[in-house]
Amino acid sequence: MSASDQHLPRRPYLAPFRGLRYVRERVGSIAAVTSPPYDVVVRPDGQRHLETADPHNVVRLILPDAATPSARHRKAARTFTDWVDQGVLAPDPDPALYVYEQRDGDHLQRGVIGALRLSGPDEGAVLPHEDVMPGPVADRADLMRATGANLEPLLLAYQDGDTTAAVIERTAARTDPLLATTTEDGVRHRLWALTDPAEQAVVSAELAHRQALIADGHHRWATYLRLRAEHPPGTGWDHGLVLLVDTARYPLRVRAIHRLLPQLPPAKALAAARTAFRVRRVPADQALDALASAAREAEATGGNAFLLAGDGFHLLDRPDPALLGAHVPADRPEPWRRLDATVLHAVLLDQVWAVPDAPEHIRYIHDTQAAIDLADQLGGTAVLMHPVREQVVLDLARQGVMMPRKSTSFGPKPASGLVMRRVEE
Repeated sequence: MSASDQHLPRRPYLAPFRGLRYVRERVGSIAAVTSPPYDVVVRPDGQRHLETADPHNVVRLILPDAATPSARHRKAARTFTDWVDQGVLAPDPDPALYVYEQRDGDHLQRGVIGALRLSGPDEGAVLPHEDVMPGPVADRADLMRATGANLEPLLLAYQDGDTTAAVIERTAARTDPLLATTTEDGVRHRLWALTDPAEQAVVSAELAHRQALIADGHHRWATYLRLRAEHPPGTGWDHGLVLLVDTARYPLRVRAIHRLLPQLPPAKALAAARTAFRVRRVPADQALDALASAAREAEATGGNAFLLAGDGFHLLDRPDPALLGAHVPADRPEPWRRLDATVLHAVLLDQVWAVPDAPEHIRYIHDTQAAIDLADQLGGTAVLMHPVREQVVLDLARQGVMMPRKSTSFGPKPASGLVMRRVEE
């Protein structure tokens, strides 16, 4: 390394590891033991559905059910140890990087799973774009300490890795996958082991010169950094499990994350919203199209648009400029000030509705229909959002500006349960 190189930020380095995977003969099916990432599972109904799909479903590890946080983590650790001892989970014989493919209809995504050398947030190698909440970070840290494992990969996006792309394509073409399954959402998953040390080195060398954007998993990334800081250098905690996808070849879908306000009745929400936004009732079969149209208009004019669900559907748009000026922080770039999530939290949640920033008052729901259904069941209000463009996310991340938490949902997300990593191999 030259003297000038000493001052460059340390870049991602992807290391092979002996993946811990389900033994096909010991479970009902691979599909039945997988789960969406922990923060996408709709609790309690979705969690219960996964738990009953197979007694060894990975949700019992990533979202253990017990009365207290410490009891949950102890339960996950016991379950994890039992499954390894019983041969339900077994390590692969050789260290590998894993080529992972997801196919959802016409949408194909391929990437590589490995143990990423963790770089600090000031080093520029991995770009976060969302703020995190201390509660989930503490919870994930306690879970990883208890199990001694990275149970599900987070999703990173990079671009223009020509050599890595060639290795991925060769691996997928020339060898049989370790597993192939279709989950109940219709997504087809295939996983290959890349065990050739020379090819592993080629991939790692190229990725060492790429900047990666956290597409999904900000809380797990913050957890990785916390755990790395707690341990001396040279341990397995120096790395964390990730999936890296070249979005120049396999563009990610960007979707919104909706808010469910279980303790805010729709009538109260609408009455207060009328003091700050234009409010219009829209037919159910036109509601999402109306939101998309209003969002396009808002982007062109500098406004914002939201769809409230609970007592029918109501479109909120054209916010009061004076209210925005009074409550949206002025010390951030204009693109941040115009974000729907910024206005939602700074104006609607904090000022108009006075909703406390606590899990019992605000739930984050990825699935649109699930948010609508839960609002109906609980008598609360769902705030449906329009997705942010990926370029806006990337531009803010490169400026070091954090978006409000849960502003975006990139996907397809990697299924949890296909491959795990024991930290101290």
